[in-house]
Amino acid sequence: MATDPNQVLLSTPINHAAEVPYAMSNRIDELDAIVRQFDLNEHPFYTEWRAGTLPIERLAEYADEWAPFISVVDAGWDRLGYAEYAAEEREHDALWSQFRTALGASGEMARPQSKTLLAVGEQAFASVPESLGALYSFEVQQPVTASSKLAGLREHYAGTVGAEGQRYFEEHAVETDEPAMLASLIEGLSDGDFARAKTACAIFSAAAWGALDGVYYTD
Repeated sequence: MATDPNQVLLSTPINHAAEVPYAMSNRIDELDAIVRQFDLNEHPFYTEWRAGTLPIERLAEYADEWAPFISVVDAGWDRLGYAEYAAEEREHDALWSQFRTALGASGEMARPQSKTLLAVGEQAFASVPESLGALYSFEVQQPVTASSKLAGLREHYAGTVGAEGQRYFEEHAVETDEPAMLASLIEGLSDGDFARAKTACAIFSAAAWGALDGVYYTD
């Protein structure tokens, strides 16, 4: 179960050594401890995706609900001054659209949890420390979650989501440079700005977990 963000404690650090090639520091340990409490790969929505027990209709709803947030990730990188990464995120938004098309998804964001995720992202991406914290939470989980979801698509949903629809997850399954770069930038923050980044990491982590709750618990 996820933990309330107001109760986030510095617990056992998450181990990303296999995916992220940088040395851990106390600051990154602290952020990883927060992320671990909202490990998206352990959410029942993703575990059922991996197992192939998630209905296609639920995948389509997920694709619609998360689309608005995916479309604003570039703003976080723009805020940090990394135009190349921002442009890459806009390409990823186009790949997400291919995922939606494959699923026949064409609805609008409707779940309040999805709207919360979008609002949290937009607010975080308005300033540098908060952008770092929110992006770190998002990007550090991407290689593992994307690999897991890609495996699920190929094994269980390939008849619906073909190669073009899988490309978003193919791209993110192998991208580890973003979290390493973000970690380096976080190390350079003042203590006050790191506190802001840490708070943003906790708030975003909880919001992302909540957004999955929104499409999983539909009754």
